[in-house]
Amino acid sequence: MKQRAKRKKKKSETNKIMNIMKRILNFAVVAVMAGMMTQCGNNNKTNTAPADEGDTIAVEQNTLAMVYGICGDGSAMNTLELYTDTGDTLNIALEKAKEDNKVFGGYSVGDRMAVYLDKKTMNPEVVINESTLMGNWLMPNPIDGSSILGISIKDGGIAESINQPVIIFKTWRIIDGKLEITLVREGGGDEQETNTYTLDKLDADSLIFFGPEDRFEYGRKK
Repeated sequence: MKQRAKRKKKKSETNKIMNIMKRILNFAVVAVMAGMMTQCGNNNKTNTAPADEGDTIAVEQNTLAMVYGICGDGSAMNTLELYTDTGDTLNIALEKAKEDNKVFGGYSVGDRMAVYLDKKTMNPEVVINESTLMGNWLMPNPIDGSSILGISIKDGGIAESINQPVIIFKTWRIIDGKLEITLVREGGGDEQETNTYTLDKLDADSLIFFGPEDRFEYGRKK
């Protein structure tokens, strides 16, 4: 009887140990599965984060900037030496800009220049000679051609109308490689209207620019 009781007790203890081991084993399996699911979740998060690429593109786009200054005597056929308004001296290669027809008005020593360039690569997107841009520009009245009208582009960002009582030009500037003109229309009160145009041609005799709806072709007043 004593031996039988000992056997039962030993068997009971063995069962308890087996149950404890099963619980430990089950817990370990659950922990491993949870770890694998967490790792997969982290991998999914990493793989679905292309926002950095978009941020990089935005930063690259922000490297474009306007630079203003005077053409230096170190300029050559395909190089513009620019004494900037901030006191720097830049040597800007113009081969690609010339190939793309994005150099407007030429450049000579002492000319006032506006350059839209990539500050990272120093490659110019648009080069505009403000000295060439300044002057009195005329064209036939686009309505009936019976009169001559135009715009006077002056130093200091001043713009004036020529034979245009309905449209009064006020100011001009080169910004983001484009020509920006502000004006006031007769009967419109003092409210100013700002229009931005893309240059198509600028030389000693011609000024052509266009916007979303209009195209203007001027000749320099002799």
